[in-house]
Order: sequence, then C-alpha cells, then structure tokens
Amino acid sequence: MFIETKDLTKNFGGLVAVKSVDFSIEEGKINAIIGPNGAGKSTFFNLVSGSYTPSSGKVIFKGKDITNLPSHKIANLGVARTFQTTNLFEQATVLDNVIVGHRLRTESNLLDAILRTKRYKREEKKCRDKAMEVLDFVGLTGITDKLAGSITQEEKKRVAFALALATEPEVVFLDEPAAGINPGETDGLADLMRKMVKKGITVCLIEHKMQMIMKLADKIMVLNYGEKIAEGTSEEIMNNEAVIEAYLGGDASA
Repeated sequence: MFIETKDLTKNFGGLVAVKSVDFSIEEGKINAIIGPNGAGKSTFFNLVSGSYTPSSGKVIFKGKDITNLPSHKIANLGVARTFQTTNLFEQATVLDNVIVGHRLRTESNLLDAILRTKRYKREEKKCRDKAMEVLDFVGLTGITDKLAGSITQEEKKRVAFALALATEPEVVFLDEPAAGINPGETDGLADLMRKMVKKGITVCLIEHKMQMIMKLADKIMVLNYGEKIAEGTSEEIMNNEAVIEAYLGGDASA
C-alpha cells in the first residue's frame, strides 16, 4: 500500500473535524477528496502531510508509520503539498521562488552560504537547474524573470505546482488547485496533473469543481461532517445515494 490512513481522527476541542477515516491513496493515480464546505478535506490533508498531529489513528507511507512525524520530515520522505492560497515571495522572481523548493534536497548550512563554499556553489547551481527543469515541465519558462507579484492567478497556480515538484516528491497533495481560475485554465491544470502521473508522481487533490474531478480522478473519497461516506470511481460516486443526498443534490459546484 502506498499511503494509507487507519481510523484517522482529529478533534479541535469538542469539534470532530475528521472522524475515523480509512483511506488508501493509490500509487501512480489521481486520487481526489471531495465534499461540502467544512467536510474536513483540508484537515485530512493537514494530517497526512504532518501539519496537524492526529487525535487518534495512523498514517502509513510505504509501510512506514509517519503519524507523528513533523511536516519537514514527511516532505523529506517524498510528500509535497500545495495550499489553497498560493503564498509566493511577491517581490522575488518566479525562478527564485522555485529555487527555494529544492533547498529541501541540499545539505549546505548557513556557514556554507556566508562563506560561499564549493558545496554551496555546487548546490546553488543544482537548485537553479532543478528550478528551470520544473518550470519547463509546468510550462512557465517564458516568465522565469518576472516578479511573482506581477503574474496571473493561473501562472501562480503553476508556480505552486513547480515548487512542489522541485522537492522531488513521490506524491503531491494539491489543495483546490483550480480555485479562482476559468474553465480553459482549469483544463490546462488537469492536463498538467495527468502529465505528473505519467512522470511517475502520485497525485491527491481536494477540489470543488465537480466536472473536472469526474473526468480526471481515478479514485474519489467523499467526506461529509468529517466522515467518509463513499469511495470509488467517478461513476460509482455519481450514482451513490449518500453522496447525492449530502453533496450533489445541493449545489454541485459548492
């Protein structure tokens, strides 16, 4: 099993945000988590990526229990994640923003940086080369020298993808990657996710754009009030009574 959660639960005081969720993220596929607002989707992401510690239950990555590991150690294992709000260094170039991502894979310390040692210079070149490689992959080589604050919302989304890819992940968690962009741009990001899977990277995303998910995802989990109410293929989810009642029966784009 690639990534598995067992009885995963998170309480915030009296509120149960995620309740006893068992889910397996399948390697080499596009896995999606959907559900109404407040269903516990982002909390689930935060638990798997180490931003939150579970109240109970386990997170297993490739047979290793990572439940209580801090997020930077989980990232080192090959788990990357983007956030709903794309926070970039607005006054830095696109290239410099992405260079930061590969620092996770380098060994230089502050002293190396101050003294500009051979190791620092070698790793700096490696980070730059990696940043250019992933920017090419996401289709942004034309804007590498632009300030991040001056680029479009869709380009910022692609920079967030590039940042995640610069960490050389095995799996990328994407938190609402298509929020705030138009349908044509949404299709472009969907193509980029398929391209990531072809490259051998597993994708797991939270998304509200149902049309996109139903066309894109190999496997879908539906959360409602923190509980898993369904799991399966697009077809199975669309025909599931509990899902229709809890989610699709209301505003399908909510």
